[in-house]
Amino acid sequence: MAISSNANKIVLTALPPLSLYIHFPWCEKKCPYCDFNSHQIKEGASLTSGFDEERYINALIADLETELPRIWGRQVHSIFIGGGTPSLLSAQGMDSLLSAIRARIHLEPDAEITMEANPGSVETEKFAGFTKAGITRVSLGIQSFQDPQLKALGRIHNGAEAKRAIEIALQHFKSVNLDLMYGLPMQTLDDAKRDVETALAFKTPHLSFYNLTLEPNTYFANFPPKLPSEDVVDAIFEQSLDLLTKAGLKRYEISAYAKPGMECKHNLNYWRFGDYIGIGAGAHGKISFPDKITRQVRERHPETYMQAIEQKGNALIESKDIPAADLPFEFMLNTLRLTDGVATNTFTERTGLPLNTISKGLDEASKKGLLDPDPTVLKGTPQGLRYLNNLQELFLD
Repeated sequence: MAISSNANKIVLTALPPLSLYIHFPWCEKKCPYCDFNSHQIKEGASLTSGFDEERYINALIADLETELPRIWGRQVHSIFIGGGTPSLLSAQGMDSLLSAIRARIHLEPDAEITMEANPGSVETEKFAGFTKAGITRVSLGIQSFQDPQLKALGRIHNGAEAKRAIEIALQHFKSVNLDLMYGLPMQTLDDAKRDVETALAFKTPHLSFYNLTLEPNTYFANFPPKLPSEDVVDAIFEQSLDLLTKAGLKRYEISAYAKPGMECKHNLNYWRFGDYIGIGAGAHGKISFPDKITRQVRERHPETYMQAIEQKGNALIESKDIPAADLPFEFMLNTLRLTDGVATNTFTERTGLPLNTISKGLDEASKKGLLDPDPTVLKGTPQGLRYLNNLQELFLD
């Protein structure tokens, strides 16, 4: 439980669960829609020589060591290795990295350890090595099973390779997630239906289903493709929601579907306003203390990041306490993504602020039919989930 002593000071008497995020910044090819911190391997370089694996892993370990005094004694519940394309790492490199992490932090015995992978970088022997290293969950960036859509998205794999990658992943990992996108260039209602039905045929326990958006500073933002109309995109979503629900996958977050008990623990911790260490190029972190909540950002470019670690001992470019006035919006920005929301008392537990801090926003959201009237939970109505940005904005300071 947490209490607030005044408007400028928080008091947390219990700290939230803690996760670890590791960023791998390289990929074989930069996708035109991608706004993540990913850097294409130099043209002509092989997938193994395109980056210095040993140097980057050493930097990650050194980076983690700088965080140890801030999380001393706390247990880590999950690890997520994102990118970029982390599956470009060798199995030996992954084993070295995870072994070094286990030697330095208190990792929960049955911790979920997720790695992102692209179908174009999937190899049977390599995946077996990742499993042996300790990866328990893999998230495959499928996006579509249809070659015209994959080509329009600039993906390096085709539909056949996507299916093969799923089959290999299911042989090696406890849990497999498929990333699918909709609202793609040239996509019709029937195209989208075939993608979802193909994904469901593999019976994976988790599926992430994202609407393609044109993000700033991407190729698509500068050279936008012709996308389906808003009516078609809405129809695709409703059709897909029906298919996924009938297949036993529950929509538990705005873009995530899972069989019971197979939700992504790491992402749930984000959405419940938990804590996470962020190491690697451009990684973000959030750590709570009894009297403050801090955020950190690392150097973005991989070379600059490694140099900073090697020369200065850390790669931080920003480390600041979150102002109390910003906490309500940050909390609601995350938790309202969950279809079941969170218990109302979680607000005070995770922010250190009294519930009346957000009374105005709660009242407005309820009057507009965007927030569930049950006083014991903070969750959006179906209308609130549909217009999530409008709901979240009601809690801006």
